[in-house]
Amino acid sequence: MRFRLSVLCLLFSVLSLTACTKRETPVEEGIRTHTLLLGNGAEPQHLDPQLVAAYTDMNIGVALFEGLTAFDEKTSQAVPAVAERWETSADGLTWTFHLRPAARWSNGEPLTADDFVQSWRRMLLPTLAAEGAYVLYPLKNAEAYNTGRLKDASDVGAVAVDAHTLRVVLEHPTPHLPIIAAQPAWYPLNVRVLAKFGGSERRGTAWTNPGNLVGNGPFLLTEWKPNARLVVEKNSHYWDAARTSVARIVFFPTENPSVEERDFRAGQLHLTAELPLSKVDTYRQSAPASLRIDPFLEVFFLRFNTTRAPFSNPQVRQALTRAIDRASIARNILRGTREPAEHYTPPNCAGYTPRARVATDFAEARRLLAAAGFPDGKGFPAVEVQVRNDEIHPKVMEAIQAMWLRELGIKITLAAMEQKTWLQNMMSLNYTVSTARWIADFADPVSFLEVYTTGNGFNMTGWSNASFDQLIKQAAQTADAAQRLEFFQQAEAMLLAETPIAPVFFGARTYLAHPAVHGWAPAALGLHRYPFVRLEN
Repeated sequence: MRFRLSVLCLLFSVLSLTACTKRETPVEEGIRTHTLLLGNGAEPQHLDPQLVAAYTDMNIGVALFEGLTAFDEKTSQAVPAVAERWETSADGLTWTFHLRPAARWSNGEPLTADDFVQSWRRMLLPTLAAEGAYVLYPLKNAEAYNTGRLKDASDVGAVAVDAHTLRVVLEHPTPHLPIIAAQPAWYPLNVRVLAKFGGSERRGTAWTNPGNLVGNGPFLLTEWKPNARLVVEKNSHYWDAARTSVARIVFFPTENPSVEERDFRAGQLHLTAELPLSKVDTYRQSAPASLRIDPFLEVFFLRFNTTRAPFSNPQVRQALTRAIDRASIARNILRGTREPAEHYTPPNCAGYTPRARVATDFAEARRLLAAAGFPDGKGFPAVEVQVRNDEIHPKVMEAIQAMWLRELGIKITLAAMEQKTWLQNMMSLNYTVSTARWIADFADPVSFLEVYTTGNGFNMTGWSNASFDQLIKQAAQTADAAQRLEFFQQAEAMLLAETPIAPVFFGARTYLAHPAVHGWAPAALGLHRYPFVRLEN
């Protein structure tokens, strides 16, 4: 009897101890297992790097693929990646990249110079209609091949000299080519895998599914549950796998920053994509170590569909642009985390700050609207503005909605939608007015302005101006740095005069980071090199 009581007491003690033991949170488990839990802000639209249009997709793409070069977070300059070194000819027209012999695909195949050549030819296929194909236009004959004026892909300026030597011939000198080459458009694809799944000339095939996707980045895709999670695991064949500390990354496509913030507090995330604006002051006061406000080379703006009346009239677009109190939005809506934007390209972008401005001027806005035939908003048609369904877009647009009603007598309705639909509508011109954001592909004004040239897949406004196109072309062809920036000044002045877009504020990344995350340096371009990230208390 005494023995039985002793056993029961011991069992009770063990159960009591177990019940009182604190359960390990996913964040704590992640630190122990080197699993990074990352908020990504949206469900991916594509994992095909030649078709990505959203920053949130690129966030995943840099884990799965790698270009000749990569972006250094701190400087936004190019650093060696697949190419360990390169040199250029005296005239700046020929570049030679030397690939790392250790570079491999995630299935163990050697990565060769011809993989780059064939990948770029695929992206330039007119039948693929890749919106970002223009990023490859520095290559000789790339534009001619992409637009169908040239039929032979072998005439495009990319040649595999041998397995590890890639020669690139350009249309004109491009001193910042190594920076351009870090973009997803320049990533290599395993063309043999694409051919297996019918993806060589078509979009949306199964080659990007878990188990099928073969990349050359530091991680490989192992799981993708739409609207739930996407998991990548360390790629043992990556040339710098020995440096990579994180064993896996779990991306959570949560579009609601309030949900992310709660997940962070509950130990579900190491990093959020955003922080609710209403929480910024709270974290500033109570948990400043978790709060990150990083510089971000981004502009938030409105897009006008210039193919639809009344926005085919530049006076209407100018009126609505002038009737936005940007300073009030930055102060009252954005809690001082962003700066108001009176021009499109962010200030001091590679030494360039626009001279042209679209300042708030309600009286001028009313005059322009009256001149366009809508005095005090009379006769102005019903307009629906599409907004991305996150925290910032609806709040900012609600403030603008009130300004336009108060100052111009214009009534608009708002339609909130998930990122995929919002983006697809813009790309197909299936909208009238839309909130928008543009994050630089690289730190240079051309990254902001070039997209508004005629026929560019990311123009998404229907606007076209031959003089603007010519200025961008002249900027690309001049070797004089000062003259190049002057061409951009003239182009931006033209863009702001015709206002197919209305700038509102410049970006910043406001998010939460667990103190165990190391190597997550502020990145003006928003992209991080995951091999440099580590988790440790």
